[in-house]
Amino acid sequence: MARKADPHASPAEGGPAVLRRLLPPGEPAGAEGIIDGLHLRDRAEAAGRRPYVLLNMVSTVDGRATLGGRSGPLGNRADRELFQGLRGVVDAVMAGAGTVRVERYSRLIPDETRRRRRRERGLSEEPLACIVSGRLSLPVDIPLLAEPAARVVLVTSSAASLPQGGAGGADIDYIRSRHDGALDLTAALTELHDRFKVRTLLCEGGPHLNTHLLAAGLVDELFLTVSPKLAGGDGATGEALRILAGAELPEPAELELLGVLQSESDLFLRYGVRASAPERVS
Repeated sequence: MARKADPHASPAEGGPAVLRRLLPPGEPAGAEGIIDGLHLRDRAEAAGRRPYVLLNMVSTVDGRATLGGRSGPLGNRADRELFQGLRGVVDAVMAGAGTVRVERYSRLIPDETRRRRRRERGLSEEPLACIVSGRLSLPVDIPLLAEPAARVVLVTSSAASLPQGGAGGADIDYIRSRHDGALDLTAALTELHDRFKVRTLLCEGGPHLNTHLLAAGLVDELFLTVSPKLAGGDGATGEALRILAGAELPEPAELELLGVLQSESDLFLRYGVRASAPERVS
């Protein structure tokens, strides 16, 4: 699940959190400087005719992705700044319908300073919001759908559409991608790339969507915050999800450690996901 952003928080409130660079070693820095140094748009050139996909998740030391059904209690201040910082440099943000519903997604870039930074980077003020819902089981009262500044693409295998809302809501479009009766994420990401010019895509979960993307060979990097907590619980239950859920992957995804940051007792791990043979997901 994604950490919910505080719409009232200012990036300068109390000064930015400082992260120690453990790997590769370097001078401490704030989230903005660290993310600028990733040069993600340069990396996107290697993705071909699909977006360069980043997965951003948080978990406890014992693997829990949520506490009380939500991920918000897991991250510290530095995690929230990295979370917002990644949103600030990508073309689109993707999440499953369950995550959007539980976390009550609203405007993706609520702060004007962050929107100005996007403009200075040559990006739109708001990233494209991509909501994945195979059956389009999405309540219309989600704040994001009522946000006039939001551009939303619903990725679905359904022929249905959401009820038309009143004037002033989000600009909503559809990608309808279906193969053998199931949502075809590979074709959907190709359409995001070609039709909507999405070169970099940040996925914020949830765990089932993460599994489908990995099974299809569509993930390039994983950003994982390890929260210094032990929570216990049965990982098979909805209240104790891990960062992956659902069917076991055909083959374990092989990861390459690219970076380690530290703030307080939280660790921030960046992995490259080694290429694997795509599998169509159901």
